[in-house]
Amino acid sequence: MSEIRVLIADDEQLMRSALAIFVERSSAMQVVGAAEDGAEAVELAERLRPDVVLMDLNMPGLDGFEAAQRLQDAGNGARILAITTLGTTDAIVRALRGGFAGYLLKDSPPEAVVAAIAAVHSGSGALSPEVTRRLILDVKSDATAPAVAMQELNERESAILRELARGKSNQEIAETLHQAESTVKTHLGAVMKKWKARDRVQVLILAVRAGLVEL
Repeated sequence: MSEIRVLIADDEQLMRSALAIFVERSSAMQVVGAAEDGAEAVELAERLRPDVVLMDLNMPGLDGFEAAQRLQDAGNGARILAITTLGTTDAIVRALRGGFAGYLLKDSPPEAVVAAIAAVHSGSGALSPEVTRRLILDVKSDATAPAVAMQELNERESAILRELARGKSNQEIAETLHQAESTVKTHLGAVMKKWKARDRVQVLILAVRAGLVEL
């Protein structure tokens, strides 16, 4: 199996170097380039055609949000994984609805970064446990958001939802519940359909508002 080709985009040299070390520790991954701003990230991604772009959100000039949008508009097939200090619900939702395949905080351990790259490359979303925890706390503390009643889930769907609330990827959920990853994806799709949710983030938000998941 060929190596996962990774492009790193961050305006801090130290962070680019650290992320490169994390990625290169995996024999399944290769760093093919590094960009110090969003514009360079777009140019390198178009030229190098990485499988995954590890993208900071706060960069001078063209930020990570806009860089991701430009890559999508250009039809670039790279999966984009945010790695940032921003942990607010607004930033998380904006990124994931803007086409990012995953969201990590910069204090994530090296193994979590590598696992997230592998997850988004395989087509699974990736939210770190800390990002998920912050999202749940933000939603729970929003006094203006009304409680909602959702269509009931079956036992397997509920089990998957609990693992999703722990910040696990589809693959990790599958391993925990001893199911095939394709089965997890099917059940998550069924939950999205029942609740008319656009993505796994909205599923999580709705579940918190309905009182179905706790920290």
